[in-house]
Amino acid sequence: MAAAARKDDKSTGEPQNQPGPAVDEAVAAVQHVADKAQEQGFYGVEVDPTDNHAYTLAGVIEGQPTPETDEDAAAEARKAAGLR
Repeated sequence: MAAAARKDDKSTGEPQNQPGPAVDEAVAAVQHVADKAQEQGFYGVEVDPTDNHAYTLAGVIEGQPTPETDEDAAAEARKAAGLR
């Protein structure tokens, strides 16, 4: 007696779990959000060598330099970014 083919048997040659229009639409929506974030610079390599503490209230009160407030820090940030 031959064994009955199981419903999840992939040997039938029929495509399994093909994505439909809803999946394509969802993928496009996720890709759009990722592309928008990439355009805004949310992904990538951090090139500003300024310590993050310098941007905090404590860092500002301590007078730590940032590229926005100090010419030397600005030159270092430009150099790290490959701008000069």
